[in-house]
Amino acid sequence: MEDNKSRPVFRSERKRRAARFAAVQALYQLAISGGDARQVAAEFLQHRIEEELDGLSLAKIDRALFQEIVEGVSQEQVELDDMITAALGPDRSVERLETLLAVILRAGTYELAQRREVAAKSLIVEYVDLAAGFFTQREPALVNAVLDRLAGVLRAEELDRPDAIAKIAEL
Repeated sequence: MEDNKSRPVFRSERKRRAARFAAVQALYQLAISGGDARQVAAEFLQHRIEEELDGLSLAKIDRALFQEIVEGVSQEQVELDDMITAALGPDRSVERLETLLAVILRAGTYELAQRREVAAKSLIVEYVDLAAGFFTQREPALVNAVLDRLAGVLRAEELDRPDAIAKIAEL
C-alpha cells in the first residue's frame, strides 16, 4: 500500500476518518453490550460529540458516513462475517478473532462492498491505519491481507485482477 502520510489531509478526509474511527467504537459497543444500532449511533453522537479521541474531534465527523457504517454493518453482519471468514482461510473464522479486530474488518468489508465511490486502496489504507491505532502486533497486517483479498473479489475490475473477475463470472 502507498504511504498517504506525505500528502496533506483535507478537511473532508479528516471528517471521514473521524467517522470511521467513531463507527468502529460504536460497533464495538454494540458487539460488547448489544442493542439497537440506530439508538447506539444516536446516543454515541449525543453524549460523545464533544470528546476528542486520538486527536480526532467527534464534533467534526461525517455524521452520514458514521450512521451508514454503524447501521449497515449491523444489518449485514452475517453476510460480512461470511465474507471475512472466507478471506481468512481454512480453520479461521470471525468468531475466533478479538472483538475489536472483527469490528474493524466488518466496517472495512462493508465499505468495500457498499461504497464503491471510494477507491478500494484508499479504504484499505484507512482501515489498516485505524487498526494500527489500536494494535501494535500483526493485526494491522491481517486487516491489510483480509481487505485486500476481499477487494480482489468485490472490486476485481477496479483493481484489474482478471483471475478474480473470471471466478466471479463462474458463479
